[in-house]
Amino acid sequence: MHNFLKKPYPFNEDLKHNAKVIFFISVGVLAFILVFQPIEIYSQPRRLVFLIAGFFLSTFVTLAINLLVLPSLFPKLFRSENWNVGKEILWDVWLLLNVSFADFLIYTRLFEIMNLHFSDIGKILLIACLPVAVLIVINQERLLRNHLKTALQMNERLMKAKHLKDTLIHLESEYKSDSITVTADALLVIRSADNYIEVYYRSNGNVKKQMVRSSLKKAEETLRNFDFMFKCHRSYIVNINHIKEVRGDSQGYSLFFDQIDFPVPVSQNYIEEFKKLL
Repeated sequence: MHNFLKKPYPFNEDLKHNAKVIFFISVGVLAFILVFQPIEIYSQPRRLVFLIAGFFLSTFVTLAINLLVLPSLFPKLFRSENWNVGKEILWDVWLLLNVSFADFLIYTRLFEIMNLHFSDIGKILLIACLPVAVLIVINQERLLRNHLKTALQMNERLMKAKHLKDTLIHLESEYKSDSITVTADALLVIRSADNYIEVYYRSNGNVKKQMVRSSLKKAEETLRNFDFMFKCHRSYIVNINHIKEVRGDSQGYSLFFDQIDFPVPVSQNYIEEFKKLL
Protein backbone atom coordinates (compact mmCIF):
# COMPACT_ATOMS: atom_id res chain seq x y z
CA MET A 1 0.00 0.00 0.00
CA HIS A 2 2.83 2.38 0.92
CA ASN A 3 4.55 1.72 -2.42
CA PHE A 4 1.29 2.40 -4.27
CA LEU A 5 0.81 5.75 -2.52
CA LYS A 6 4.39 6.74 -3.38
CA LYS A 7 3.95 6.08 -7.09
CA PRO A 8 4.52 9.19 -9.26
CA TYR A 9 1.34 11.00 -10.30
CA PRO A 10 1.97 14.25 -12.20
CA PHE A 11 0.18 17.35 -10.93
CA ASN A 12 -1.46 19.47 -13.62
CA GLU A 13 0.68 22.63 -13.62
CA ASP A 14 -0.99 24.21 -16.67
CA LEU A 15 -2.69 27.21 -15.03
CA LYS A 16 -4.28 28.43 -18.27
CA HIS A 17 -5.85 25.01 -18.83
CA ASN A 18 -6.98 24.89 -15.18
CA ALA A 19 -8.67 28.30 -15.51
CA LYS A 20 -10.77 27.05 -18.45
CA VAL A 21 -11.63 23.84 -16.61
CA ILE A 22 -12.71 25.76 -13.49
CA PHE A 23 -15.06 27.98 -15.50
CA PHE A 24 -16.73 25.13 -17.36
CA ILE A 25 -17.06 23.00 -14.22
CA SER A 26 -18.72 25.92 -12.42
CA VAL A 27 -21.17 26.32 -15.30
CA GLY A 28 -21.74 22.55 -15.27
CA VAL A 29 -22.57 22.57 -11.55
CA LEU A 30 -25.01 25.40 -12.15
CA ALA A 31 -26.67 23.48 -14.99
CA PHE A 32 -26.86 20.37 -12.81
CA ILE A 33 -28.64 22.29 -10.04
CA LEU A 34 -31.10 23.90 -12.47
CA VAL A 35 -31.94 20.69 -14.35
CA PHE A 36 -31.93 18.02 -11.63
CA GLN A 37 -32.79 20.27 -8.67
CA PRO A 38 -31.07 18.34 -5.86
CA ILE A 39 -32.20 21.27 -3.72
CA GLU A 40 -35.53 23.05 -4.17
CA ILE A 41 -34.24 26.31 -5.57
CA TYR A 42 -37.57 27.26 -7.14
CA SER A 43 -39.21 27.31 -3.70
CA GLN A 44 -37.44 30.62 -3.16
CA PRO A 45 -38.28 32.60 -6.34
CA ARG A 46 -37.16 35.92 -4.86
CA ARG A 47 -33.76 34.51 -4.05
CA LEU A 48 -33.37 32.40 -7.16
CA VAL A 49 -30.79 34.70 -8.77
CA PHE A 50 -28.79 34.86 -5.54
CA LEU A 51 -28.89 31.07 -5.18
CA ILE A 52 -27.71 30.50 -8.74
CA ALA A 53 -24.97 33.12 -8.46
CA GLY A 54 -24.01 31.84 -5.01
CA PHE A 55 -23.46 28.22 -6.05
CA PHE A 56 -21.64 29.30 -9.20
CA LEU A 57 -19.32 31.61 -7.27
CA SER A 58 -18.72 29.16 -4.42
CA THR A 59 -17.55 26.51 -6.89
CA PHE A 60 -15.59 28.94 -9.05
CA VAL A 61 -13.82 30.79 -6.22
CA THR A 62 -12.99 27.64 -4.24
CA LEU A 63 -11.50 25.86 -7.26
CA ALA A 64 -9.69 29.01 -8.38
CA ILE A 65 -8.01 29.41 -4.99
CA ASN A 66 -6.91 25.78 -4.91
CA LEU A 67 -5.98 25.24 -8.55
CA LEU A 68 -4.67 28.68 -9.52
CA VAL A 69 -3.71 30.77 -6.49
CA LEU A 70 -2.05 28.14 -4.28
CA PRO A 71 0.09 26.60 -7.09
CA SER A 72 1.20 30.13 -8.04
CA LEU A 73 2.13 31.05 -4.47
CA PHE A 74 3.80 27.72 -3.64
CA PRO A 75 5.16 26.33 -6.94
CA LYS A 76 7.71 24.06 -5.23
CA LEU A 77 4.94 22.33 -3.27
CA PHE A 78 2.99 21.54 -6.45
CA ARG A 79 5.84 20.49 -8.73
CA SER A 80 4.77 17.62 -10.94
CA GLU A 81 7.96 15.63 -10.32
CA ASN A 82 7.29 15.68 -6.54
CA TRP A 83 3.62 14.69 -6.79
CA ASN A 84 2.43 11.12 -6.15
CA VAL A 85 -0.73 9.04 -5.76
CA GLY A 86 -0.96 9.68 -2.01
CA LYS A 87 -0.75 13.45 -2.46
CA GLU A 88 -3.34 13.33 -5.24
CA ILE A 89 -5.81 11.43 -3.02
CA LEU A 90 -5.33 13.91 -0.15
CA TRP A 91 -5.65 16.80 -2.60
CA ASP A 92 -8.96 15.49 -3.97
CA VAL A 93 -10.30 15.04 -0.42
CA TRP A 94 -9.17 18.58 0.41
CA LEU A 95 -10.97 19.93 -2.66
CA LEU A 96 -14.13 18.04 -1.70
CA LEU A 97 -14.06 19.48 1.83
CA ASN A 98 -13.44 23.00 0.51
CA VAL A 99 -16.25 22.93 -2.05
CA SER A 100 -18.61 21.28 0.48
CA PHE A 101 -17.88 23.97 3.08
CA ALA A 102 -18.45 26.78 0.56
CA ASP A 103 -21.73 25.22 -0.62
CA PHE A 104 -22.89 24.74 2.98
CA LEU A 105 -22.31 28.43 3.65
CA ILE A 106 -24.28 29.48 0.58
CA TYR A 107 -27.10 27.04 1.31
CA THR A 108 -27.51 27.91 5.00
CA ARG A 109 -27.16 31.67 4.52
CA LEU A 110 -29.55 32.06 1.61
CA PHE A 111 -32.13 29.59 2.91
CA GLU A 112 -31.67 30.83 6.47
CA ILE A 113 -31.43 27.25 7.72
CA MET A 114 -30.10 26.80 11.22
CA ASN A 115 -30.53 23.03 11.63
CA LEU A 116 -29.48 20.84 8.72
CA HIS A 117 -31.10 17.45 8.15
CA PHE A 118 -29.17 14.46 6.82
CA SER A 119 -31.01 14.87 3.52
CA ASP A 120 -29.75 18.45 3.23
CA ILE A 121 -26.20 17.36 3.99
CA GLY A 122 -26.46 14.60 1.39
CA LYS A 123 -27.68 17.04 -1.25
CA ILE A 124 -24.87 19.50 -0.57
CA LEU A 125 -22.26 16.72 -0.65
CA LEU A 126 -23.71 15.55 -3.97
CA ILE A 127 -23.27 19.03 -5.41
CA ALA A 128 -19.74 19.25 -3.98
CA CYS A 129 -18.77 15.82 -5.31
CA LEU A 130 -19.67 16.79 -8.86
CA PRO A 131 -16.79 19.24 -9.57
CA VAL A 132 -14.24 16.99 -7.82
CA ALA A 133 -15.41 13.95 -9.81
CA VAL A 134 -15.23 15.92 -13.05
CA LEU A 135 -11.71 17.10 -12.16
CA ILE A 136 -10.60 13.50 -11.59
CA VAL A 137 -12.06 12.42 -14.95
CA ILE A 138 -10.43 15.36 -16.75
CA ASN A 139 -7.09 14.61 -15.09
CA GLN A 140 -7.27 10.95 -16.09
CA GLU A 141 -8.09 11.95 -19.66
CA ARG A 142 -5.17 14.40 -19.63
CA LEU A 143 -2.76 11.72 -18.41
CA LEU A 144 -4.04 9.23 -20.99
CA ARG A 145 -3.68 11.79 -23.79
CA ASN A 146 -0.17 12.76 -22.67
CA HIS A 147 0.96 9.15 -22.33
CA LEU A 148 -0.44 8.23 -25.74
CA LYS A 149 1.27 11.25 -27.29
CA THR A 150 4.57 10.40 -25.58
CA ALA A 151 4.32 6.75 -26.64
CA LEU A 152 3.66 7.83 -30.23
CA GLN A 153 6.68 10.15 -30.18
CA MET A 154 8.87 7.42 -28.70
CA ASN A 155 7.73 4.94 -31.36
CA GLU A 156 8.48 7.50 -34.06
CA ARG A 157 11.98 8.02 -32.63
CA LEU A 158 12.52 4.26 -32.41
CA MET A 159 11.42 3.81 -36.01
CA LYS A 160 13.67 6.66 -37.11
CA ALA A 161 16.61 5.25 -35.15
CA LYS A 162 16.04 1.77 -36.61
CA HIS A 163 15.78 3.23 -40.09
CA LEU A 164 19.00 5.19 -39.61
CA LYS A 165 20.82 2.15 -38.24
CA ASP A 166 19.83 0.10 -41.28
CA THR A 167 20.74 2.88 -43.70
CA LEU A 168 23.69 2.16 -45.95
CA ILE A 169 26.59 4.57 -45.68
CA HIS A 170 28.82 4.98 -48.70
CA LEU A 171 32.28 6.39 -48.05
CA GLU A 172 33.66 7.18 -51.45
CA SER A 173 37.36 7.04 -52.18
CA GLU A 174 39.33 9.09 -54.65
CA TYR A 175 40.33 5.66 -55.92
CA LYS A 176 37.06 3.92 -56.72
CA SER A 177 38.50 0.53 -55.87
CA ASP A 178 38.71 1.13 -52.11
CA SER A 179 35.34 2.84 -51.56
CA ILE A 180 33.26 1.16 -48.87
CA THR A 181 29.53 0.74 -48.15
CA VAL A 182 28.35 -0.39 -44.71
CA THR A 183 25.22 -0.03 -42.59
CA ALA A 184 25.27 2.84 -40.12
CA ASP A 185 24.96 0.43 -37.21
CA ALA A 186 28.01 -1.57 -38.35
CA LEU A 187 30.26 1.48 -38.48
CA LEU A 188 32.37 1.85 -35.31
CA VAL A 189 35.24 4.32 -35.72
CA ILE A 190 36.74 6.45 -38.47
CA ARG A 191 40.29 7.64 -37.94
CA SER A 192 42.22 10.14 -40.01
CA ALA A 193 45.52 8.81 -41.42
CA ASP A 194 47.31 11.40 -43.56
CA ASN A 195 45.56 11.36 -46.94
CA TYR A 196 43.43 8.36 -45.94
CA ILE A 197 40.82 7.47 -43.38
CA GLU A 198 40.79 4.18 -41.52
CA VAL A 199 37.25 2.80 -41.37
CA TYR A 200 36.57 0.30 -38.58
CA TYR A 201 33.34 -1.62 -38.96
CA ARG A 202 31.71 -4.82 -37.79
CA SER A 203 31.12 -7.69 -40.21
CA ASN A 204 29.95 -11.20 -39.26
CA GLY A 205 30.78 -10.61 -35.60
CA ASN A 206 34.32 -9.39 -36.25
CA VAL A 207 35.81 -5.91 -36.53
CA LYS A 208 37.44 -5.12 -39.84
CA LYS A 209 39.46 -2.16 -41.06
CA GLN A 210 39.61 -0.60 -44.50
CA MET A 211 41.75 2.25 -45.73
CA VAL A 212 39.86 4.74 -47.87
CA ARG A 213 41.50 7.53 -49.85
CA SER A 214 39.42 10.40 -48.43
CA SER A 215 39.38 12.97 -45.64
CA LEU A 216 37.68 13.03 -42.26
CA LYS A 217 35.90 16.22 -43.32
CA LYS A 218 34.23 14.39 -46.23
CA ALA A 219 33.27 11.51 -43.92
CA GLU A 220 31.79 13.98 -41.43
CA GLU A 221 29.71 15.53 -44.20
CA THR A 222 28.43 12.09 -45.24
CA LEU A 223 27.43 11.29 -41.64
CA ARG A 224 25.87 14.66 -40.71
CA ASN A 225 22.30 13.24 -40.49
CA PHE A 226 23.21 10.47 -38.06
CA ASP A 227 22.86 11.66 -34.44
CA PHE A 228 24.86 8.74 -33.06
CA MET A 229 27.91 9.54 -35.21
CA PHE A 230 30.03 11.99 -33.23
CA LYS A 231 33.25 13.75 -34.11
CA CYS A 232 35.05 13.61 -30.75
CA HIS A 233 38.47 14.75 -31.97
CA ARG A 234 39.92 16.39 -35.06
CA SER A 235 41.13 12.92 -36.11
CA TYR A 236 38.21 10.71 -35.02
CA ILE A 237 34.53 10.07 -35.64
CA VAL A 238 32.85 7.43 -33.46
CA ASN A 239 29.52 5.61 -33.26
CA ILE A 240 28.45 6.36 -29.67
CA ASN A 241 26.10 3.35 -29.68
CA HIS A 242 29.11 1.02 -29.67
CA ILE A 243 31.26 2.64 -26.97
CA LYS A 244 32.22 -0.12 -24.55
CA GLU A 245 33.86 2.03 -21.88
CA VAL A 246 34.74 5.65 -21.10
CA ARG A 247 37.84 6.37 -19.02
CA GLY A 248 38.82 9.72 -17.57
CA ASP A 249 42.19 11.13 -16.62
CA SER A 250 43.87 14.51 -16.18
CA GLN A 251 43.93 14.97 -19.96
CA GLY A 252 40.24 14.29 -20.51
CA TYR A 253 38.37 11.20 -21.69
CA SER A 254 39.27 8.11 -23.71
CA LEU A 255 36.77 5.83 -25.46
CA PHE A 256 37.17 2.09 -25.85
CA PHE A 257 35.54 -0.28 -28.34
CA ASP A 258 35.39 -4.07 -28.59
CA GLN A 259 38.11 -5.58 -30.79
CA ILE A 260 39.77 -2.20 -31.42
CA ASP A 261 43.22 -2.10 -29.83
CA PHE A 262 43.59 1.65 -29.32
CA PRO A 263 41.71 4.23 -27.22
CA VAL A 264 39.92 7.08 -28.95
CA PRO A 265 40.59 10.47 -27.31
CA VAL A 266 37.90 13.08 -26.74
CA SER A 267 39.20 16.57 -27.43
CA GLN A 268 38.61 19.28 -24.81
CA ASN A 269 36.58 21.20 -27.40
CA TYR A 270 34.07 18.34 -27.68
CA ILE A 271 33.74 17.22 -24.04
CA GLU A 272 30.57 19.19 -23.18
CA GLU A 273 28.78 18.08 -26.34
CA PHE A 274 29.91 14.50 -25.70
CA LYS A 275 28.42 14.57 -22.17
CA LYS A 276 25.06 15.66 -23.55
CA LEU A 277 24.98 12.78 -26.03
CA LEU A 278 25.57 10.07 -23.44
